[in-house]
Amino acid sequence: MRKKILSFISVATILAVGGTGLYCQNTDWPVLKTYDQDHLERVALPLGGIGTGTVSLGGRGNLRDWEIVNRPAKGFIPNISQRFGPFFAIFVKTSEGKVYAKALEGPLPASAYENSHGSTFINHGLPRFRECTFAAAYPLGQVMLSDPDFPVTARLEAFNPLVPGDTDISGIPVAILRYVISNTSSKPVSVSVCGNLPNFIGQDGSKMQQTWTGDWMVIGGKENRNLFRKTSHIQGIALSSQGIDPEAEQWGTIALATSSAAEASYRTAWLKGGWGTPFLDFWDDFSQDGRLEEREIEDQDTPMASLAVEIDIPARGEKSVTFLLTWHFPNRYTWTPNNTPEDRIGNYYATQYQSAWAAAEAVAPRLEELELATLDFVRTFNDCTLPEVVKEAALFNLSTLRTQTCFRTQDGRFFGFEGSSNTRGCCHGSCTHVWNYEQATAFLYGSLARSMRDSEFSQATDEAGLMSFRVSLPIERAQDFGKAAADGQMGCIMKVYRDWQLSGDEQMLTALWPHIKKALEFCWIEGGWDADKDGVMEGAQHNTMDVEYYGPNPQMGIWYLGALRAAEEMAAHLGEKAFALTCRKLFENGSAWLDKHLFNGEYYEQKIQPPKDISEIAPSLLIGMGAQDPTQPDYQLGRGCLVDQLVGQYMAHVCGLGYLVNPDYVKTTLKSIMKYNLRESLHDHFNCLRSFALGDESALLMASYPYGRPQNPFPYFTEVMTGFEYTAAVGMLYENQSRAGIQCIQNIRDRYDGHKRNPFDEAECGHHYARAMASWAALLALSGFQYSAVDLTMKFDPQEGRFFWSNGTAWGICSLQKDNQDFRVTLQVKHGELKLHTFLLTGLGEKDLLSTGTIKKGEHIEFQISSSKTNTCPQSR
Repeated sequence: MRKKILSFISVATILAVGGTGLYCQNTDWPVLKTYDQDHLERVALPLGGIGTGTVSLGGRGNLRDWEIVNRPAKGFIPNISQRFGPFFAIFVKTSEGKVYAKALEGPLPASAYENSHGSTFINHGLPRFRECTFAAAYPLGQVMLSDPDFPVTARLEAFNPLVPGDTDISGIPVAILRYVISNTSSKPVSVSVCGNLPNFIGQDGSKMQQTWTGDWMVIGGKENRNLFRKTSHIQGIALSSQGIDPEAEQWGTIALATSSAAEASYRTAWLKGGWGTPFLDFWDDFSQDGRLEEREIEDQDTPMASLAVEIDIPARGEKSVTFLLTWHFPNRYTWTPNNTPEDRIGNYYATQYQSAWAAAEAVAPRLEELELATLDFVRTFNDCTLPEVVKEAALFNLSTLRTQTCFRTQDGRFFGFEGSSNTRGCCHGSCTHVWNYEQATAFLYGSLARSMRDSEFSQATDEAGLMSFRVSLPIERAQDFGKAAADGQMGCIMKVYRDWQLSGDEQMLTALWPHIKKALEFCWIEGGWDADKDGVMEGAQHNTMDVEYYGPNPQMGIWYLGALRAAEEMAAHLGEKAFALTCRKLFENGSAWLDKHLFNGEYYEQKIQPPKDISEIAPSLLIGMGAQDPTQPDYQLGRGCLVDQLVGQYMAHVCGLGYLVNPDYVKTTLKSIMKYNLRESLHDHFNCLRSFALGDESALLMASYPYGRPQNPFPYFTEVMTGFEYTAAVGMLYENQSRAGIQCIQNIRDRYDGHKRNPFDEAECGHHYARAMASWAALLALSGFQYSAVDLTMKFDPQEGRFFWSNGTAWGICSLQKDNQDFRVTLQVKHGELKLHTFLLTGLGEKDLLSTGTIKKGEHIEFQISSSKTNTCPQSR
């Protein structure tokens, strides 16, 4: 029995105190992490659906990074004249007639204070609450605001629906903002909550011009119009444009609406004037009585929409106002343009709603349903018996699926950049050697993962088996890139095996198998990765280090072994015994060779074997980013201890494929990675490239060289990157080196603390980097969870606790309670349906057969497993 180091700390904060202020969290909303006022500046929680883009909730309650217009837009806050932009404000009138007004935000950070002409932060002149705290359990974000001189406290509860297994609910273009106002006085108060949003249609955050203060201002927008509307379930302002080309990427609609039936006032534009007149006119109007008076509308390219909702709150009472911010920008264009009409690939979400207003109208009557479904997932996940930091890393990195790193074309296919630069996607093509690492998509949204497998094999793989590791779009151009990555292609073979096992999708396997087989056979072409067909990659191996390795090495070698094992299993299932036998023989030979020749007693290293001439290399294997002279290659790993040298083994454990190399060598290698690559502090560390960790932060280096370094190793060897660190950490968890693995994860999350970096944005080559979603695999490693829809089996490690499980379509909780030598099991399905015949506890006797068939949503089964019994029937359901 493997022992796990598990800690469970219940986070159920009811009351928080900051300075002299007092504020309450919503105890119905789970909280995984709380950030105090010193750790708010970098917080930006993305609000939006999968493939819709997002606007981020800042730690102070501000809305920032408006990335809803088909591209990243870090730092983009739509504004008018670089002075005023989106904000919410509150007006309070006491029973004595005293009035108050503030922005519903916490204090500005110190970095906002100084510039050549004073502060240039958007909305810098607004009064704000003095005290602020941020609490989160993604996708739920809470901002608690208080001020000793203000008669109410405020709590912003913000979220976008997220329900694993349901891509439609999880793909709505909406930010739901609920302002909960608490009257702390002994007398009733009248309150008005007002949302303000410039109509920035035509702007996407990418075009800038310098202002007279020396700052940079976003330009764009033309003949934009705002219209007050009131329909069945909502009232508010519809934002549109008459001057933007309807085919432009920046054309679309936005809605600022409320689901409240309370009395509302509005402005469809602010007064047009110079200096600070528009802002002054609005504030004078709102702060007088909390009501807005419409102004005579003059032509404005960026008119401000304002919507105020009035409520009365009794003494010591609490009431809320919900706002819906929705958007609809249908014209996404390809990342590989040919300047033809076919470059428009569209957005799937835009096919589900005709406009932003239609999206808001559809969401409003379902608000309770969507919130409860989201809460059910987050509570279930948050209550599982795992270390808090493991849950934080897994849950918070799910936000990447909602950002502009990812999108769905109008046919529903799912794609992703590697990450996001400030104003554009970074590294196109659903890059196989990056997306190989992440596990969240497959285990939470299986249909999206399977759409990626279809794109990779049926579209991006040519007749020779070459898989373009960057997919061109539209999908008809999928093979245009025409280059292969060794790790990317082998990893895709393992991923299609994983996705088949999780889904039991026989139709997918049958349809893709001819392409899968060719993709593996591509290894054996003349001048290929394994041209002598011995189970060892020796050829030019382009890989995720963005160079080619020459000669056998653990990173590509073990990926290859995993692909051989996966192909063996799939071939055997399909009755192709001869091909399965070929894969088995190559696997056994390659595994033995790597153990004998690459393991140095502490870890696996590379044997550099350059070709005698470049003509020996198949042209499709050279990308042009590595050695200029392959016969004397630089940018090699050499004798280095690589942080993710066992990534293929990591993936094999996730897939249930067993050990690919000697288990003892695996354990020793992971200990060596901790010994040689861990830096408790980086004060004395020299880094020749990008810095993702600095100063007194702790991290695992990409590589270390205890036995001598090549003069010019692979480019990233001195760097630190979280996705690679997670890979090593998860490997440690699988090998019962739990203390070390959890420490590595803690080191990562300590760096993303809200003060130095955004907890919802682990960067590598761009923000919101896909590889960081490898963090999800820590749950699998610590629980021992595996599921096969092919064999209808589920497996956990024998240990007490409550463990979240998911297979891409269904999810729930499994409770294990030890009773002497037996375990009492309660298996619950919270979403979807689970087909199951056999439940196993690893190492605790033989399989225990359960004739349960299908367990539906809301059902559970209870049974007991004993090492002395092989079969048992469910006791209840």
